[in-house]
Amino acid sequence: MNNNSKVLALKYRPQNFDDLIGQEVVAETITNSIKANKVPNAYLFTGIRGIGKTTIARIVAKSLNCSNGINNKCKIKCENCDAITNSNHIDILEMDAASKTGVDDVRDLIEFSRYGPTSAKYKIFIIDEVHMLSKQAFNALLKTLEEPPEYLKFIFATTEIKKIPVTVVSRCQRFDLSRIKSSELFEFIKKIKDKENGKVSDEAIKLIVKISEGSVRDALSLLDRGLLSLEENTELDLKAAQKIFGYFDKSKLIDLFELILNGEENKVINIYRKIYDQGIEPKVFINDILELLYYFKNINSLTLESTNFSLNDEEFLKIKEISNGVDPQVLILFWQFAISSLEELDIVSNQNLSIEMFLIKLMHLSSMKLKKKFDFKFNETSSDNNVVKKEIENEIESNTKTINQIKNIAQEKKNKPDIETDIEAIDKSLINSFDELLNICIRKKEIKLKYELEKNVNLVKFERNRIEISFNDNIDKDFVKDLSSKLFEWTNERWIITFSKSKGEMSIKEKKKNKKEELINEVKNLKIYKNMMKQFPDAELLDVKLNKEED
Repeated sequence: MNNNSKVLALKYRPQNFDDLIGQEVVAETITNSIKANKVPNAYLFTGIRGIGKTTIARIVAKSLNCSNGINNKCKIKCENCDAITNSNHIDILEMDAASKTGVDDVRDLIEFSRYGPTSAKYKIFIIDEVHMLSKQAFNALLKTLEEPPEYLKFIFATTEIKKIPVTVVSRCQRFDLSRIKSSELFEFIKKIKDKENGKVSDEAIKLIVKISEGSVRDALSLLDRGLLSLEENTELDLKAAQKIFGYFDKSKLIDLFELILNGEENKVINIYRKIYDQGIEPKVFINDILELLYYFKNINSLTLESTNFSLNDEEFLKIKEISNGVDPQVLILFWQFAISSLEELDIVSNQNLSIEMFLIKLMHLSSMKLKKKFDFKFNETSSDNNVVKKEIENEIESNTKTINQIKNIAQEKKNKPDIETDIEAIDKSLINSFDELLNICIRKKEIKLKYELEKNVNLVKFERNRIEISFNDNIDKDFVKDLSSKLFEWTNERWIITFSKSKGEMSIKEKKKNKKEELINEVKNLKIYKNMMKQFPDAELLDVKLNKEED
């Protein structure tokens, strides 16, 4: 086949250790072991796709069998190296474990290994995706792998090292291949582009590096696709690359995030719909949101180079500027919502609608101030804390204002509304008992507080400015804080709320329940009830209502 007709991933496949990028340590270790004549029985290469596992396996086979020796590094061609390159050497057997997984295949391999090499120094078995072998196949291989003939070597490659039995791994010399660094991959793709006389901008190459995620094969395939998608003498710029690869502009996502913080619902939805029309997958979109949230949270501890070409100079500076006015707690909450929305996508049939609702939820989160953590003590309540809490509750209940999360500190202080000083105070003499406290809750429409007092609180002692209670497991975690805050608001005095080990009185709900049962039992003893049951034996008495005039 003409070399020019090959795809770039095959055309520029490394043929010796000098051609490799990003795996210098592995190359040096293997070269030194061959020079020292300390070649292991088996090599095991593991790592992600497209970083050179099978390529290194072939280079090792060449290095072991090169007629001109390891120092030649295949620069002077020999018959063995050429045959291995063309995958037609009689002593080098390449096997795909994905298609030959059974124990019978391994038995044939072992039977074949009994015969020495024909023309090379070593007979070498290269098994790709070795984790696909069955358990029985691995067991059949163990003995030969541990004590093979001197002329036999194994080279394994896998992307899932955990699926290989530890008994096999321990018999191999293991090499963990790392992802290719973005800077190295960028320079490599740039050289290939020049060799192919392709017109590709640096920004487009950075996008290719970003999408490939450290895989050389993926990067070359993307470059090949990009060059073939354009007409002759046309440059592949960033916008064209984004359209070809289905990758939207990162700056749009930053603008979207800024609008979320500002509560611009219509603009947010419109921008997302434009992004969706470009063909972006919902899961990819949320993962990009997660990546952006990471940058917003940690931008002050990052450099432009450490973002691995995910951001350009302008985007990096914009994120840094916006992040200075965003509460870190908001970003953490956004992260949690994004993770939960990823799980929702597997449930919802129309994932696009789920994403829109996810964005709306983020806007509602950013439109309210996060509750500050109070160092609350049961015997002490700060007036400042009460004012802040009341302000937060009013914002949540009314939900009429949108708090701009990207205001700087000076703007926040300047625009902070004046605190109302003429809060209506209740006559102090009206709260002298637990029942009076319940009545005040009704007057002030504090239904939640009244519910907790009636159902989950057992009164132990009630004194002026002091309440001693016990409670059950169902009580709200903010109950004491809310009660103390309201008491201070209503009386302008501090109240001490303490917990007691003694059980105290029954709760109001329990008292009402017992009273109801007593009344029902009393009625059941009346003659009128007994006469009615004779007429209607299937009837059941559910409730008794007292006549207030005759009570």
